[in-house]
Amino acid sequence: MRNLLIPLALIVTPAWAQSPPDVSETRLRADIEKLVSFGTRHTLSSQTDKKRGIGAARRWAEAELRKTTKACGNCLEIALPETMTTGDRIPGGVRIVNVVAIQRGTERPNEVVIVQGHIDSRVSDVMDATKDAPGANDDGSGTALVLEAARVLSKRKFPTTIVYAVLSGEEQGLFGGKLLAEYAKQQGWTVKAVLNNDIVGNSCGSDGLCDAEHVRVFSEGPRADGDDKLRAAARRFGGENDSPSRNLSRWVAGLAGQPLDVRQVWRADRMGRGGDHLPFNEFGYPAIRFSVAIEDYEHQHQDLRTENGVTYGDTIDAMDFPYLAKVTRINVAALGALAQTPMPPAPTADAVVKTFTEVKWSAVPGAATYSIWRRRTDAPAWEDKPVIADVVATSAKLEGVRGDDWIFGVSARAASGAESPVAAAVPGGAFGPLKP
Repeated sequence: MRNLLIPLALIVTPAWAQSPPDVSETRLRADIEKLVSFGTRHTLSSQTDKKRGIGAARRWAEAELRKTTKACGNCLEIALPETMTTGDRIPGGVRIVNVVAIQRGTERPNEVVIVQGHIDSRVSDVMDATKDAPGANDDGSGTALVLEAARVLSKRKFPTTIVYAVLSGEEQGLFGGKLLAEYAKQQGWTVKAVLNNDIVGNSCGSDGLCDAEHVRVFSEGPRADGDDKLRAAARRFGGENDSPSRNLSRWVAGLAGQPLDVRQVWRADRMGRGGDHLPFNEFGYPAIRFSVAIEDYEHQHQDLRTENGVTYGDTIDAMDFPYLAKVTRINVAALGALAQTPMPPAPTADAVVKTFTEVKWSAVPGAATYSIWRRRTDAPAWEDKPVIADVVATSAKLEGVRGDDWIFGVSARAASGAESPVAAAVPGGAFGPLKP
């Protein structure tokens, strides 16, 4: 282990790698029009009808990804993970199938970033599989985003793997997310990040409040896979606000030049609700949810109807396609950057009864240098500039820094300049599942 003794000082500011924003609003609209045309995409709807239901919609999404892989010289591998499952909202059992396209990395193909949305839809009664459930925004918007991200990013090569996933079964109990999390584990993937997109295509609510300038990003605080030992350690050393998902959220919010401001929401999901990123959190993978700044509850989970002059139902006329294109661009930029970065290190910090702080970490594949970051324990974000930047050492001694007042973290930078999210040097702060 190499050790670096250095005063608390700024050396260099990290530069964020960006992906080209060649996202087509026209293609996004056409995809959602097609998704709506299937009538309903309810998980319990027909899997065999050629024009209506979840089966027809799923096969169409697969065909779109096959068009994309053909256009890039078969750069995508198509997989169809499936399972038979039952649940409170699937009393008779049903076949759940995800549509997954894998763009293998050129250097570290086992390191994976995932972008996903769910293709299933619903009406007021979550068990009603027959009524029209257009699902334009929930979650046609997320599905269209995934398909468009694949079209854009498949034109390039990346050191690590990108996975594009269209999930089923979300409305019936997050079954598609659970299936993909299990699939990732079975494949032995090192999951760097999961970007879940669910309801990302409108900018105004039913009360007339509009916000087309922000997108919300939800992230868990304490780790869902944490055990009593981790919770006890976090009480002693900190880490309640430093899960890998929370630091992934901070990283996304720090991407420069984005078309929307990221409003971080520090809870796992909306109050009392959930999405397909949560099963990944339970498996120990860093996963966040993108969602609109303002939800429109009259055009979400509703039967198609008009009452007292108010129109209900998740229809395409309530969409804001320029806004959806901006959310897609943020995802494309984040995916392109993450697919170039090394994995974040797994740092530790020791400042117990000392007038200095020692930070240590192990080298990670693909990293050329590392940077050490800090923030006050009551601060929401890492400081704008690192304490120490771009060193090849794997440890540092911060003279005169009493660690009680600070949270420390370490990022890894590739030779290309692409820099990972910061991993916090606290219990449970390292990216990836907890070690038994």
